[in-house]
Amino acid sequence: MRKALSQEDIRKYNFTLWKLLIGGIALFALFIVCIGFGLFGELPSFRDIEHPKSNQASEIVTDDGRVLGTYFVQNRSNVTYPEISPNVINALIATEDIRFREHSGIDFKRTFTIFLYAIVGKKQGGSTITQQLALNLFSEEGRQKNFAKRILQKFQEWVIAVKLERNYTKEEIIVMYLNTVDFGNQAYGIKSAARVYFNTTPDKLSVSQAATLVGILKGITRYSPTRNPDRALARRNTIMGLMVKEDLLTQQQFDTEQQKPLGLRFSAATVNDGIAPYFRAVLKNDIRKIFEERSITKPDGTPYDLDRDGLKIITTLNYDMQVAAEDAQKEYMKTLQQSFTNSWKGRNPFKGKEAQIEQGVKRSDRYKALQLEGKSEAEIKEDFNTPTRLTIFTWKGNIDTLMKPIDSVKYYKMLLRNAMMAMDPQTGYVKAWVGGINYEHFKYDQVKMGTRQVGSTAKPFTYAVAIENGYSPCFSVLNEPVTIEIPGSPPWTPRSGGTVPGYLTLQKGLALSQNYIAAYLMKQVGPTAVATLAKKMGITSEVPAYPSIALGSFDASVYDMVGAYSVFANKGVWTKPMYILRIEDKNGVVLHSEKAIPVPAMNEEVAYVMTRMLRGVITNGTGWRLAGKFGIKTPIGGKTGTTQNNSDGWFMGISPQLVAGVWTGCEDRAFHFTSTAQGDGATTALPIFAGFMKRVYANPKINISKADFEPPKSGVSITFDCNQYQQQEQKTELDEKLGF
Repeated sequence: MRKALSQEDIRKYNFTLWKLLIGGIALFALFIVCIGFGLFGELPSFRDIEHPKSNQASEIVTDDGRVLGTYFVQNRSNVTYPEISPNVINALIATEDIRFREHSGIDFKRTFTIFLYAIVGKKQGGSTITQQLALNLFSEEGRQKNFAKRILQKFQEWVIAVKLERNYTKEEIIVMYLNTVDFGNQAYGIKSAARVYFNTTPDKLSVSQAATLVGILKGITRYSPTRNPDRALARRNTIMGLMVKEDLLTQQQFDTEQQKPLGLRFSAATVNDGIAPYFRAVLKNDIRKIFEERSITKPDGTPYDLDRDGLKIITTLNYDMQVAAEDAQKEYMKTLQQSFTNSWKGRNPFKGKEAQIEQGVKRSDRYKALQLEGKSEAEIKEDFNTPTRLTIFTWKGNIDTLMKPIDSVKYYKMLLRNAMMAMDPQTGYVKAWVGGINYEHFKYDQVKMGTRQVGSTAKPFTYAVAIENGYSPCFSVLNEPVTIEIPGSPPWTPRSGGTVPGYLTLQKGLALSQNYIAAYLMKQVGPTAVATLAKKMGITSEVPAYPSIALGSFDASVYDMVGAYSVFANKGVWTKPMYILRIEDKNGVVLHSEKAIPVPAMNEEVAYVMTRMLRGVITNGTGWRLAGKFGIKTPIGGKTGTTQNNSDGWFMGISPQLVAGVWTGCEDRAFHFTSTAQGDGATTALPIFAGFMKRVYANPKINISKADFEPPKSGVSITFDCNQYQQQEQKTELDEKLGF
């Protein structure tokens, strides 16, 4: 028989229990205080909260030490509360934290119900939006996998959450959260997510769009609208159901919205803002390849992440030159586009080009998004022929308009594109890179990735081979049709427009870009020699040993063509265009560096003579506008280029310290100017080079010399002064008559 407890024993036990309870509470309070003082790991200061750490972003630096741009994980292109649709706020609160407006950072009611749900086998998250913000902003490692570490991390989140709630309004907290959360597909923050998935802004997100984006937060892969559209659709509808439950959406609205498809207008997230976006995109891909090919990894053996690991990429680009190049393009392309549009007035540019339009449709983001939604070809065709709200690029800015998507494809087919690159021929350093007209709308880089037919800009390659084989620039040739026999193929006879009759010197033939003179020289030196020289000068695309390469029938990139022309300006030496000087880790340790490797491509004397001939193109040839119209009278050589049907316009310009190339044309070669007078390289490309050089010369910080090309120190034996050449010819004829 057990003895009954006395009142003394009861008081003793109660006192012990109270001591344990109070002691436990005191210890827990002390534990929380210690966390607050950072004894279990440093907590962020309020300065850190206002300005989240960005030292993990990788910086791209120009040659003068200025930051060109960054690669980063969380794109904090912040939006304010009024710039976010209430649909987003409501969807987020209904899904993640229904008592968000009531608690002070920690929802204890929800926290304790987690255990009850766990008992019955259900899983429920306990973190409030404020706690999730704390984790998103301040935990570099993310959610801890280790149970003990995760428990400590959870309490740290509590402390930070309470601090956030005490110092910020609910609106500020929810905005900070939406500006930092990861929505997948390289979309960080609600602004990026709205653009990436729906090509809109956060304030314009509909109920279904907002629910789709909030749905991603439960699992950026599992509920990705691009990877798992069915799951994303189901999750979206679940979230809208939760909104109905919390009186944030009416049943009628829900019934309407749940019937809608995802309606994606997916566009891969990239860094569009700032200067040199095309260059930054190419650079990022190149660095990844370099690290992979050379097995450059972190000390622990894991690969570097450009978006997270705080690398510093020192490039050769010059900030002011890049701005000058972009400004020159924008200034002239507005005028040129208007001229191009006017040239087609009263005509149908799409007649007979159905295949090109169909190709444009299938390449569009809209078509790909509709395919992801499971639409049939018939449904997609109907969509493209149904007027809808679209954001269209124009040179006056983006325009929101109502039009059929098929008409937008046609509109863009008739939009001129342009690319430009400039480099220092002596060092090989790329100084400016403009890969297209607008990176937000047109991602394809036309400097290095794209190739187009080069036209007459290839003629100097043939002339250089001829000069190397003993021809003088003053040698005269009858400007008449030339036929070249080709073993196993029909004879080749080039056509020529604007032919100047009679005898012309080679200098005049190049200056006036005469096809028959170039064909004559090709017949003398042979296509193999010309193709070989082009390759030695850095053309990486195919240059077939066929006579038509004298007129530029092959394709090449702006990048390669600028590198090739640098041989003329650099005394016959080719230096591969380079744009990475070195890559450092966050501690300044050099991970990779590059140095120029000069490769002789032609005789220095030949290169110098070619600079004289290319200067003749500017002073007395097709490039006369550079000085005559735009007032640039410094010693610059150059060459215009126009391809068949005026599909491509080129201009290549050289000076001792700067070589640049400009290309202009439509996305598809089937669309082009209606006349050569409007569509030749002198009209479509040269003015952009002129605008660039005027800005370069006007900027004292750039400090580009206006000196002429230096002749070889050993002298020049090739006669390029045609008065002197004529006297020599007359003397030779007289000697022959006298028998000497």
